[in-house]
Amino acid sequence: MTHTINAGLACFLLFPTGPWGRCMGSECGPGGSQSRAVWCAHSEGWTTLHTNCDQSQRPDNQQRCFRVCDWHKEMYDWQLGAWNQCVPISMRNSGVQRPAICTRAEEGIQTREVGCVQKANGEPAEDAICEYFEPKPRLEQACLIPCPRDCVVSEFSPWTSCSKTCGMGLQNRIRSVLAPPLFGGSACPNLTEFHTCHLGLCAGEESLYSVRVGPWGPCSVPLPRQARQAGNERLRDKGKMKDPETAELIKKKRTRNRQNRPGGKSWALQIGYQTREVNCVHKSGTVEALSFCAEASVPITYQACVMSKDCEVTEWSEWSACSKECYDPNGPKGERSRSRKVTQFPVGQGAGCPELEEREPCSPLGDKVPPCIVYSWKATEWSECRVDVLLSQQDRRRGNQTGLCGGGVQSREVYCVQSAADSLLHLFNSLRPVDSDLCLGVPPNTTQFCHISCPVECEVSAWSAWGPCTYENCQDQVAKKGFKLRKRRIVNDPTGGMGNCPHLVEAIPCEDPSCYDWLVVRLDECVPDNDSSECGPGTQNPQVQCVNSDGEYVERQMCRDAILPMPAICEVPCPKDCALSPWTPWSLCSHTCSGKNTEGKQTRARSILAYNAGEGQGIPCPNVSSLQEARSCNDHPCTVYHWQTGPWGQCIEDSSIPATNTSAGRARGDDNSCSIGMQTRKVICVRVNVGQVPPKKCPESLRPDTVRPCLLPCRRDCIVTPTATGAPAHQHARQRKQHRKRIVIQYPANGGQDCPELLSQERECDAPSVCQGYRWKTHKWRRCQLVPWSVRQDSPGAQETCGPGLQVRAVSCRKQDGGQADVEACLEHSSPMPALTQLCQMPCQEDCQLSAWSKFSSCSADCVGVRTRKRMLIGKSKKREQCKNHQVYPLTETQYCPCNKYNAQPVGNWSDCILPEGGRVEGQLGMKVQGDIRECGQGYRYQAMGCYDQDNRIVETSRCNSHGYIEEACIIPCPSDCKLSEWSNWSRCSKSCGSGVKVRSKWLREKPYNGGRPCPKLDHVNQAQVYEVVPCLSDCGQYVWVSEPWSVWKVSNVDLKDNCGEGVQTRKVRCMLNTIDGPSEPVEDYLCDPEEMPLGARNSRLPCPEDCVLNDWSAWSPCPLPCNSNSTRQRSAYPLRQPGEGKECPPTTETEPCKHNTNCFHYSYNITDWSTCQLSDRAVCGSGIKTRMLDCVRSDSKSVDLKFCKELGLERKWSMNASCVVECPVNCQLSEWSPWSKCTHTCGLAGKLWRRRTVVQVPQGDGRPCPVQREQWKPCPVRPCFSWRYSGWSQWAVCGEGLRFRNVSCFVSDGSGQELSLVDDELCGDVDFSVDGDINITLQEACTVPCPGECYLTEWTTWGRCQLSCMGGDDLGFGSVQVRSRAVVAQDPENLLQCPEQEQEARPCTEGQCLDYKWRTGPWRGSSRQVWCERSDGINVTGYVAMCVLAVKSVLQTLCGVRFLQAGVCGCEEGYTEVMTSDGLLDQCTVIPVLEIPTAGDNKADVKTIRAFNPTQPANSSPGRAGRTWFLQWKLKTWVYGVAAGAFVLLVFIVSMTYLACKKPKKPQRRQMNNRLKPLTLAYDGDADM
Repeated sequence: MTHTINAGLACFLLFPTGPWGRCMGSECGPGGSQSRAVWCAHSEGWTTLHTNCDQSQRPDNQQRCFRVCDWHKEMYDWQLGAWNQCVPISMRNSGVQRPAICTRAEEGIQTREVGCVQKANGEPAEDAICEYFEPKPRLEQACLIPCPRDCVVSEFSPWTSCSKTCGMGLQNRIRSVLAPPLFGGSACPNLTEFHTCHLGLCAGEESLYSVRVGPWGPCSVPLPRQARQAGNERLRDKGKMKDPETAELIKKKRTRNRQNRPGGKSWALQIGYQTREVNCVHKSGTVEALSFCAEASVPITYQACVMSKDCEVTEWSEWSACSKECYDPNGPKGERSRSRKVTQFPVGQGAGCPELEEREPCSPLGDKVPPCIVYSWKATEWSECRVDVLLSQQDRRRGNQTGLCGGGVQSREVYCVQSAADSLLHLFNSLRPVDSDLCLGVPPNTTQFCHISCPVECEVSAWSAWGPCTYENCQDQVAKKGFKLRKRRIVNDPTGGMGNCPHLVEAIPCEDPSCYDWLVVRLDECVPDNDSSECGPGTQNPQVQCVNSDGEYVERQMCRDAILPMPAICEVPCPKDCALSPWTPWSLCSHTCSGKNTEGKQTRARSILAYNAGEGQGIPCPNVSSLQEARSCNDHPCTVYHWQTGPWGQCIEDSSIPATNTSAGRARGDDNSCSIGMQTRKVICVRVNVGQVPPKKCPESLRPDTVRPCLLPCRRDCIVTPTATGAPAHQHARQRKQHRKRIVIQYPANGGQDCPELLSQERECDAPSVCQGYRWKTHKWRRCQLVPWSVRQDSPGAQETCGPGLQVRAVSCRKQDGGQADVEACLEHSSPMPALTQLCQMPCQEDCQLSAWSKFSSCSADCVGVRTRKRMLIGKSKKREQCKNHQVYPLTETQYCPCNKYNAQPVGNWSDCILPEGGRVEGQLGMKVQGDIRECGQGYRYQAMGCYDQDNRIVETSRCNSHGYIEEACIIPCPSDCKLSEWSNWSRCSKSCGSGVKVRSKWLREKPYNGGRPCPKLDHVNQAQVYEVVPCLSDCGQYVWVSEPWSVWKVSNVDLKDNCGEGVQTRKVRCMLNTIDGPSEPVEDYLCDPEEMPLGARNSRLPCPEDCVLNDWSAWSPCPLPCNSNSTRQRSAYPLRQPGEGKECPPTTETEPCKHNTNCFHYSYNITDWSTCQLSDRAVCGSGIKTRMLDCVRSDSKSVDLKFCKELGLERKWSMNASCVVECPVNCQLSEWSPWSKCTHTCGLAGKLWRRRTVVQVPQGDGRPCPVQREQWKPCPVRPCFSWRYSGWSQWAVCGEGLRFRNVSCFVSDGSGQELSLVDDELCGDVDFSVDGDINITLQEACTVPCPGECYLTEWTTWGRCQLSCMGGDDLGFGSVQVRSRAVVAQDPENLLQCPEQEQEARPCTEGQCLDYKWRTGPWRGSSRQVWCERSDGINVTGYVAMCVLAVKSVLQTLCGVRFLQAGVCGCEEGYTEVMTSDGLLDQCTVIPVLEIPTAGDNKADVKTIRAFNPTQPANSSPGRAGRTWFLQWKLKTWVYGVAAGAFVLLVFIVSMTYLACKKPKKPQRRQMNNRLKPLTLAYDGDADM
């Protein structure tokens, strides 16, 4: 049972194996071993014991292996096979269906073989070895199988003419292949179509046979001389007859000729012969006996020829030395060459010569190779800074602009020099300018921005008040002379020191000077003299302080010599006394000095506050005049003196300074100073308004210095470069000149040596050296050699030694002076080599022999005379009658003399207007800018002149005695800058108190034109061009209210006894200009703040006697901040008169609450906007300052004096000044004109010379823009264009294979593509021997002329357009291809079966393009139109047009047009009726007409034809038969419409005639057209039933 089970299980048990393990072993190579796991398992996957499996089938679990080591990597590698053909996926996988239509490309897979091999011998090895180092490359990859591309052919050509003039012939039309079939596409269709033609019966019997010649055979060498001598006893016997002496002479002559023959072996030409086969062929193509072609002349079957020899050259010579003799790794390399010589020139059809010279770049190497000269850029010093004014600053009043400052531009010249070396020669050469092309780097800038520091003007403060009379020198008080001084200080330090400031001190002589004095600070309260009384007379003690003459407090002991002020007398009123107010302060002095008519005065006043008790009671009040006091002030005379200084003189050398101090300037680091000098100035004493006075009038102690030290600038000599020899300038029409110049490196200064006057030189160029020329020298033609007699013995006349042959000659190379030269020189520098062979004719006995033509006789006169040449009969020809026929053999030839008439005529357009050379005007500071170049004015323009001969052929212009140009004056308009008006007046400050702005502006006067400087931005509101806004500060105290003292009381309730009670006081209040000396003059009241205006009247109570009298209230105390309604402010007064008994004084203080914006204010700073950029007075641009100001603004938005904000200590965190830049007006700077270029054409009428210039500095700001014209042209001198051209191929009279020939001739043209004219070949001597750029001149080629009736192939078409394999405009990546083809042409219908197959060739190409194909349609003609396929390059194609893919339905719909498709059949749309042909087919669709009756006023009533008007489909018609229904209705009712139309026309005719008969005749002068009603006409629409 167990066995049975085991036997059953054995069918399902097997030995699975694991992967082989790593190869193990002690040595590298094949000695290793590897193992794997082997077990017994059921087919369902479960394992069992090994014994249950068949042990005989157990696999090995160990094997020998190759142990790989690292060094095996150099011995083994993967070998990759080529990719196999791409196989579609559908062929590999049966489940994948191949697409029915290929739209782009089909996906496929391609495979290859990959194996591990030994590198040494390619022996295969285990893959595991290579896998150890690198994974196995992939064995297959995806690929694309392009869609099949059918052949594309062009349209057919027109039909050829009939191949026969009579009888049955053929007409052919052919087409060419445009794209070959690719990727299994359809083959090309037939390229030829035939049809028979019959022009009529032949008059005679048709010729059935023609002579056909075969190709010439190879050129063969005649038999050797020994063989010829053995076969020709006559010649041998003739040779024996010579005596030895004659034979020796002949031998020497032959030897001498052989030695003088140039070239030796290379010129050894061997004459041979060649033969061809001549057959008689039937028109069917069969070859017949020659006797059938007896009527035709049989061509010769032999001719002489030259044995072809290939070109042979020597071995290459050694390489020449490198043209560069120095070492420069970064510079351009040199060149070396080697050559080889020709030992055998090609003869006949031999292979041409290879290149005879080879060149390659090189660099010299070795320790002894010197380094190359290095060139570098060098620059001159910068020119002085030049500043151009802004347009806004152009002012006619500013004539002198030499002091302009600010931003500007400076320039320098950049040139190339040889870098300095150690030797003096190299050092000298390092200064000499060389050609700029030698410097490789980017040249330094030639312009840069600069800045001229603006001079700071001295600003001084206002004058202080006059001081006290003081000694000139308080340290020396011996002299009794004193001065009163007033001073001012320097607010802004000027450039160049204080010497440029006005005087700062003025003095007035005075008496009794003192240096120190007591100043009364204040007076104490009035104290009654009677201590027991509280009223009555008293005194006021002064509080004093010792001050110096400048008003400064000093120690009290300094005033020990001064008189101490005395106490002032005062009075304290008693209750019944008159009460007066205190004295007001003394007013300012009315004059600053006193003279005859002027006297300074000061006043003070007081008022009555209360009257006394009455007569006899109390002290009475004084009269009115006693209420005011006056005193003298400034009683010094108006004689003011001051020291006046002149400008500092030139710095001169100071001999008193020792030489050791001369280096002081350099010690300061100032390289421009060389020593210390001395400057002086004049100082005088001046009396104001008088002039110079003696010096003793002015204070000697204040006398300014007259001498000061200064730094002497270094002397700078002019430095120029050595003379640079410039290359020859451009060749003008009339002259050629050479220039050289020196460049100024440093300009002279401070008395240095001046520059030489002559910095550039010009001279005529030397006559150009003539290059060595070479020419071919031809030697005599050797005797004419015939075809050997053995070849021509069967020909008629072969017994004579005559007929066509070939003769040869040698050529040699000569220098122009006649010396010998290598042939290679002529091959490179001379014209083509002359022919070495030519056909010749040895006359037979019966031939007429004539001498060569003589030279033409001289001409007596050009154009009207004639010249002749002659020849004569020679030999026996003189006696033959047939040779005396002068029509066949003319002995004289006459021709008109050459006509050398030439006429000049202008050609082409006028050139640009060109200013004459040297049009540069040096700038103000020697700077070269565009504004300094003469850009406008009178110039000249040129037009080329062509010279033509009497045959209208262009010749050199010198034949017409012309320089080649017409010159005409022209004008280049000058640019006009934008012009602005002068500045307007400054506006008033925008604020009367605090900071504001004031503005001034300019208006546009004239716009720029011709490239002038542009205008600034335009303000379109008021057309102002330029604004200038500056800040202004209106001092809140510049206008003040000044009030006079209160008037006497006017009591309203008068108690005459007491003179007290309610009353009114008045005073005058005026607005006055406030100055440093106080209010000076009254001004309009509106200038003062109306809110601050004091009261001009007040109502109050005049105290009665014994009433308490108080003084005026003091100012209100300030409210505490911040404002609060709980806060208060107060004011106070003190009693001037104590009250009587029983009376009390009123309150001496008043209090009121603080109310915000009423009596309590907050203050804050307000910052203004920035001003425009402020420059110095003479600065035009560059760095400046913009300012803004602080306003102190009250909380009710009123601007107040800044002191209110300062007193509060508010933070000022803003910067009031900021730097700014005004863009400088930089004019466009252009380089100088380049030299004139070479002519754009070497010959012809269209040549132009160009010169250009570039922008060196782009314009900025309102600088002048760059001119538009930066290049100019003028015509080149007109020169004839000579060129080599082929003549037409020669025609061949017989059919078969042969050669055709053509010549190369010299032609002339004017280069405009017009007709060429033939001229002598000598005129093309300087032209390369090439035709249309092809140097391979082909003068003969094999050709085939088909025999009558023969079917043949056309010539190859030119290679077609290079096309890519594309789909939807995308390249599929299969490369590009182009094709050419040959079509079949048949002449006889009987030979069509013998025609060869058409041919086509395809080749890969580069730069292919994607071309697509589209359907094109023509206009409808009836019911048809033309449909064709067009390639995207415009070529129509035929044949297989699968490229033009359209759905069938869409094609039919396109063809149907207005018809519709139903089941593939065309029908008519709605609104159209069908017109059928006679055979029942749809011919066309016609619009169904509908009558439209016009109405009055309808503009559409001008109907010339009945037209369709919204045709609608009847409700009962079926959709498919709409057109047919309408057509039937129209045919049934035509008679109704006809009758209606006729009646309508008749009615219109009757009405019209009636109207015309009754109408008044119109005036003939005016004719009016009535457009409202037009007659309605009916037109016949072509219906046959109408």
